[in-house]
Formats: sequence, structure tokens, C-alpha cells
Amino acid sequence: MSAPPPPEQQPGRLLSVLGLAFGLAGSVGGTIGAGILRTPGLVAAQLGNPQLVLGAWLLGGLYALLGAVCIAELAASLPRAGGWYVYAEAAFGRRAGWLVGWTDWLAHCIGLAWVATTVGELLAAWLPGAWDSGLAARGIALAVLAVFSGIQLLGVRAGGASQELLSLVKAVAFLGLAAASFLLPPVLPAAADLGSTTVVPQGSALLVAAVLALQAVITTFDGWAAPVYFAEEFTDPSRDLPRSLIGGVVAVLALYLLINAALLHVLPIDQLSRATLPAADAALSLLGARGAQVISVVALVALLGLINTVVMAAPRILYGLGRDGLMPGFAATVSPSGTPTPALLITAATAGALVLAGSFDHLLGMGAFLYVGLPLSGVAAQLLLRRRQPDLPRPFLSWGFPVTPLLVGLVSLAFLAGALLNDTTDSLLALGLVGLGAAVNHSPNVHGDHHRA
Repeated sequence: MSAPPPPEQQPGRLLSVLGLAFGLAGSVGGTIGAGILRTPGLVAAQLGNPQLVLGAWLLGGLYALLGAVCIAELAASLPRAGGWYVYAEAAFGRRAGWLVGWTDWLAHCIGLAWVATTVGELLAAWLPGAWDSGLAARGIALAVLAVFSGIQLLGVRAGGASQELLSLVKAVAFLGLAAASFLLPPVLPAAADLGSTTVVPQGSALLVAAVLALQAVITTFDGWAAPVYFAEEFTDPSRDLPRSLIGGVVAVLALYLLINAALLHVLPIDQLSRATLPAADAALSLLGARGAQVISVVALVALLGLINTVVMAAPRILYGLGRDGLMPGFAATVSPSGTPTPALLITAATAGALVLAGSFDHLLGMGAFLYVGLPLSGVAAQLLLRRRQPDLPRPFLSWGFPVTPLLVGLVSLAFLAGALLNDTTDSLLALGLVGLGAAVNHSPNVHGDHHRA
């Protein structure tokens, strides 16, 4: 069976108009959500020591950085829209490509619905008490999805500009919160220890606590790979994709370390470990009663930037699958302004249906399991392509190969096993969804083993 024609021979192809600024904005915008407002308390509760807390965030960031280094090689070698499925298809065949793409798109839709619902709940809390908060939250969530989908319908330039703006505002908001925290007097060690109930774990208990803390930290770094979904739309992908991936992780890591240092500056470790929303406690110390409102605004800005990233990225998965014959070709239809319109509408409608379904208890566990598996598929593809296709042009080479991908793969595999053990029901449901993807697609194109790399 002949290969599908390359993008430049297809009508309605994506526009190559994006640059490094968008790539960095996509990586930062796809990573930083409201999790950083909550996760520092979870990490402090596990480790109970400021130095260990900062060390956990540093290790989690280094893991994400090593992953970015690995995927930067693949992204520069295979600059095709669609994300992780591109690498799985090149290394393992079309069936594997379809399964990874299906998994990735489902995880995006679940995450998008949850974030939109969270925005709805935040804004609904500001409405007069006469409103039904649950109904209002869902209505607002659907409106938010519609607004950001409308921005994407204007074209890739409008979507890219909105991403750059929202990521900039998000970074400024978090930097401002951290900088303002350092204006307060530091917590004195003696005062911090007085009456503290936090116990620093020792021996094997410390190992278990470190693993749990790192799980929380690494989850907060999810989203660093956002630029790969737009690989075809960069004007110079071989240069800008590696810079976007690596630079984005470094920027997020620096910001996360600064935020945690600021929280440790103003909050005793005991208070930090008990805080459900430690950033709110810091804001309360800074601004009094208005602190809660400030944190709500910061969380809203973070979530809106994340929504914009996902609404842009997820349709590119369907576009790539449709373009390469892995699902019906209409999914690859692109408007003159560079938006894969049918794929966008399918994504928005799916996320909207999940918002209306209203229960995320199992969906979030399933989505978390699916997200952990995606980087594992990427590093596995990198290892196999290095062996099978040594002559594949590689404008960027991973540092420390093969140690780097093996290390990232082992950590990812460990977290995947941990998720399976800690949340067996949702993990098995997630595997069931992947299996459903194999069952529902009977296209003969998918059953072939064509490799395009």
C-alpha cells in the first residue's frame, strides 16, 4: 500500500507560521495550571523538610528536562503534526500509531473537560447566591469551551497570539506572587519549629515519601510536550522545537522553584504541609482578606492559558490521524486560516459532553494513567528508531544517549506501575479505553505496517 502524500502535496495543509515565542508559550502554557497552587502542600506533607521539598521539585524538573531532551530529537527528526502518535507509528507501525493517537486525544479531552469545569466552578462562586451553582458552573464551562474554540476558528495566528499572551500573563502573575512573598519577613527557624507536628521520615519511610512526593511533582510538570503537536506549523522546526521543549521546561522549573522558595519563606513547614491551598495562605499573609480573591484570579489565569493550549493541541492529533489515513480523511480538513476545523469541533463537542456528564472521579484517574504512558511510548520509539534507522536525519541529538531515554523510560514505567497498583480500577478502565480504540477502528490502512520515517 502506498504512503499518503506528504503535507506539501495535500490541499488545505497547516500553515507554517509559528516560531520560538509560540513554542515556549505552548510549553509553559501547557504545563502550568492550578496544580502549582496546591501541590507544594502535598509535597511538604510527605517530606517535612524545606531542603527535601526543594530537592523533590528539582528532581521532578530534571526528569521532565530529560524527557524533553529525548523528545526534542524525535520532534526535530519527524516534524509532523499530531504529537506522540507520529513517533509510535514510525517506530512500531500503524496500529501502534493509531492506539497512541487515540489514547492521547482521549486524555486531552478528559483534561480539557475537567479544566473547563474547574473554571466554571471558580466563576460560579462569584455569582449571586440565587444561582444554582452546579448548573451555572456547567454553563460557564461550556461557554468557555465555545469562546476558546471560536478563537481557534479565527486561525492559527489568532490561536498562537492568544497562547503567547495568556502564557505571558500567567508567568507574570506567578512571578508577582512569588516576588511579593519575599517582601515579608522570613519565617525564623525557631518559630517554624515551635509546636511543629511535622515529622521528617527516615530510612525506608523516607524512600516511600520521596516516591509519593515525586509523583505529585511530576504530575505538575505534565504538559511540557505541547509544542510537538504543532511541529508542522513551525517555520524552522529543526531549530525551534528543541529550543521550545528544553527552554520551556527550564523556565517552568525555575518558576516552580521560585514559588516553593517563596512559600517556604513565609509559611512554616508545618503550616505548609497542612495547607490545602498553600498559595492562598501566602496571599492571606500578604494581602489579608483579599488574598483569597487574588489566588482565585491567579488560578483562573493559569487555567485559561491551559485551556487555550489544549483546545489548540488536541485537534492536531485528529488532524494527523486523518491526514495519515488512520481515521476518516475529513478530520484532516483545514480552513484557509490554518485551523483543522472538523477536528476542532469534534474535540470541543467531546469535551462539552464530558462537562455535561459531570462526574470526573474515574475520568481523572484514567486520564492520569494515560498521560503517564505517553512519554514512555516516546522514549521507546526513540530507542528503536536509533537502532532501525540510524541514517534518519537528526538535526538534534539527545544528550547522554542511551542513558537518558533508558532513565526516563524506567522512571515512567515505575510510575505507570505505581498508578496501576494505587488506582487499579481507573487504570484498568483506561486500558479498556485503549482496547476500545483497537476494536472500533478496522481500517485496512491501520492494519498495515507502513513506516514513514
